[in-house]
Amino acid sequence: MLGKFVRVKVTTPVGSADENGLIYKLNYGEIDFVTSKGRQKLKAFILGINHPVSTFDGRVNATCEKNGEIYYLVAPKSKRFIIHDIKDALSFFEPDDITCLYERSCGAIVFRKIGESYRYLLIKNKRSIHWSFPKGHVEEGETDEDTAIREVFEESGLHIDIIPGFKTTSEYLIQGRVEKTVNIYAAKTQDTNTVIQEEEIEDYAWLPFEQALKRLKFENDKKILTDARAFLLEKGLVE
Repeated sequence: MLGKFVRVKVTTPVGSADENGLIYKLNYGEIDFVTSKGRQKLKAFILGINHPVSTFDGRVNATCEKNGEIYYLVAPKSKRFIIHDIKDALSFFEPDDITCLYERSCGAIVFRKIGESYRYLLIKNKRSIHWSFPKGHVEEGETDEDTAIREVFEESGLHIDIIPGFKTTSEYLIQGRVEKTVNIYAAKTQDTNTVIQEEEIEDYAWLPFEQALKRLKFENDKKILTDARAFLLEKGLVE
């Protein structure tokens, strides 16, 4: 159901109370869903609409589970809610688990001068066989730059300064269903001691541009590094 466009018929408008006195902070209702097995009534909350409505057309942004029952989170087609947005919206309901359609991560291409050459940091995550850049999920209350700074520090122990003017975004599907957005910045560091996060990071390497380019597997990562280096060369920050 994630990503499907559906219509919700509202049975409990936002601000209403149920028989147990629970005040609904979201519009709640049913999706009349027809399959080859027949017609189903699916329970649904509406995200991003703060006033009572009777019906709503939108996209399934997430599902949640409570006491063994599945609930669908439907949002306007133009909006992308990520995990902490949904946790906030559902705080009154206290679900047991949430699965999201959208994920957003941020990270950085980190460079520094080692000896006579400029080098770029690559890491190898334990969940992947490929090398990439330090990055991770956005947390509540963070800007994208905040996330990049925190994630680089958590994964490598490095303090970084983000270089204004460079930001690149890539989008791709995870397991064919989760729509992931990754924002990558360019950043410098003066730190010389790299301390990896042993729970998540298997290895790291500081490599000259050409070697880093060869170490990367995906063409999109190669383009990000190439674009970042071109930007840094133009700014006179690397040679």
